[in-house]
Amino acid sequence: MDLGLKGKVAVVTASSRGLGRAVAEALAAEGAKLALCSRNTDAVGSAAREIKEKYGVEVYSAPCDVEDGIRIGDFAAEVLDRFGAVHILFANAGGPPPGTIADFAPADFEKAVDLNLLSVIKLVHAFLPAIKQQGWGRIIASTSITVKQPAPNLALSNVARVGVVAFMKTLAGELAPFNITCNTVAPGYIMTDRVESLIKNKSVKDGLTYEAAGREITAGIPAGRIGSPEEFGALVACLASERAGYITGETILIDGGAYRGLM
Repeated sequence: MDLGLKGKVAVVTASSRGLGRAVAEALAAEGAKLALCSRNTDAVGSAAREIKEKYGVEVYSAPCDVEDGIRIGDFAAEVLDRFGAVHILFANAGGPPPGTIADFAPADFEKAVDLNLLSVIKLVHAFLPAIKQQGWGRIIASTSITVKQPAPNLALSNVARVGVVAFMKTLAGELAPFNITCNTVAPGYIMTDRVESLIKNKSVKDGLTYEAAGREITAGIPAGRIGSPEEFGALVACLASERAGYITGETILIDGGAYRGLM
């Protein structure tokens, strides 16, 4: 199926590895041009070269900390100067460290909110004028299953990410008349470095082997396994496509059935 993304310009943040890298590859496979960023200059540059060589699309990369509003503005200017347009924004950032509420001070919650909520708001404000001007766009934010079902030992993520859903839902209503969709993707366990670290943390905390900790996690997933980054990337590419123009304001889980609620 042709998703209609050939030649579209997509911004993907935190894209040197993990879910961001998977999204970048999925969009490149559909012929989209890419603007990638990460705090790690060498890592994102390497990712850009590998994706360009593999898919033959134009790829620009630059260092950018998504907690830094000034740098985000500079990055947006650089991207627009290079490509002249932005059609797709995938707002993504790493997750805060695991722990309970008692493990963290108020300042830790402020930092988590800056990383996972304010980064999305800053990115949208930087790129929205260009997206709105062209009358077509896709804004997709990455959060977590914790926005639907708070997870034990992930207090910072539980608190910081839920505001993204409210922001994106509000944004969707405002931008629908401009042919711009706004959706949130909420992954459960997807096999990234972060999930590997969570499994390791659980194994240490519960006195289990890494394998046993992994089995305890997958026991709660009806699909019986942890998802792949490629599956996550495919979902985002679908939401970014021409064919997803009537899907907006949604929070879409990709969790192998782990969430047990109705809504």
